[in-house]
Amino acid sequence: MNESAGLVDLIKLPVSQLTLGMFVCAIDKPDKGQLAITNAGQIKHKDTIAQLTKNGIKFVWVDAQRSAEHCGLSKETITHPHPHPHVVPVTPIASETESQKVPISREKQQDQAKVMLIEAKDLIRKVLSETFEGKAIEVGPFEALADNMIESVMLDADALKCMSALRSKDAYLLEHSVNVAFLLVTFGKYLQFDRDKLREMAVGGILHDIGKIKVDNKVLHKPGKLTPEEFEHMKLHQVYALAIMNEAKGLSQLSKDICLMHHEKLDGRGYPRGLKGDEIPLHGRMSCIVDIFDALTATRCYKEAMSPAAAFKILLSLTPFHLDQELVYDFIRCIGIYPVGSLVELSDGQIGIVWTSKDRDALHPIVKCFYSIKFKRYTEVTMVDLLQSELYVERGVSPSSLDIDPTPFY
Repeated sequence: MNESAGLVDLIKLPVSQLTLGMFVCAIDKPDKGQLAITNAGQIKHKDTIAQLTKNGIKFVWVDAQRSAEHCGLSKETITHPHPHPHVVPVTPIASETESQKVPISREKQQDQAKVMLIEAKDLIRKVLSETFEGKAIEVGPFEALADNMIESVMLDADALKCMSALRSKDAYLLEHSVNVAFLLVTFGKYLQFDRDKLREMAVGGILHDIGKIKVDNKVLHKPGKLTPEEFEHMKLHQVYALAIMNEAKGLSQLSKDICLMHHEKLDGRGYPRGLKGDEIPLHGRMSCIVDIFDALTATRCYKEAMSPAAAFKILLSLTPFHLDQELVYDFIRCIGIYPVGSLVELSDGQIGIVWTSKDRDALHPIVKCFYSIKFKRYTEVTMVDLLQSELYVERGVSPSSLDIDPTPFY
């Protein structure tokens, strides 16, 4: 039997030595030893470290293998206070199999998803500012963010989908970047990509619009159709992106492709390079689909959000000259006709949020109902399981079409 079968590579570190991207599995209590923590994961924000210090925690146990590469936690370089470095019995810590048996409430999942999305936008805001000042992008923090996004999708994407559905008109660039990354991970998982490729796609998604930081704000935020001259200026964001990508440290070619190919078209009429057909790899074609879908379903200062079903129709209308038709069908199957977080009207006139779709077919989700078209008023919140009900989804709707605000019900 393999001696390491019941062992895991953990490193005991003082809290003062923690950095963003380290994967904390447990805290160390002098009287109780290792104690597993329910929210184990990579450190995404410095506030987490401050909170550990505030709670009187002096040491934690870090999983070297699951920490981001930029943390430098290699077996050769870390000195370990344990008599057998890097090989620590895992008995006191719940295994992944055991921890997955402990149900996490949807409310807690959404709280965690909300924190992750806020921290993601904070990171992007910081990097946009630094990029504007001419500083080179370092990929490490984005890889840590990507890993957390992947963990959320692998565990249960529903909570993250609902939080991603909360859009504001004023933070489009930030939210669009996060959502494109999340959609690429979801799409990549559906196509059975490996974890490394998912990480590279997520990083590319997060950075895909980085060049817009150099675009004139009057053009970028113009509440109306751009003139031909303004559109040519807008297209320059890909030229700016190319320079930024070349300066980035540690960015994979796949991540760069996501950034530099999401405006290409199969017929060669896209930009910046006018790539045609097979010159656009699979991940590049995916980025084109995801970028358009998220833009269509977002509320902007000059347009209302479109329902996913309406956006799917537009995606299909752009095949095969712009988008890959088979990939568009794959994307629709992946996301579902009525995605979690979207609004639907049921056959009795109730309006609700598609709340849960895991292990269900696309037409029978659980819907969180809160409004009645019949009575034109908000109602008591009820969960309707369409597998157990005679009701069915009549259609997908957008909030603007009914003049309602679903935000408090997410």
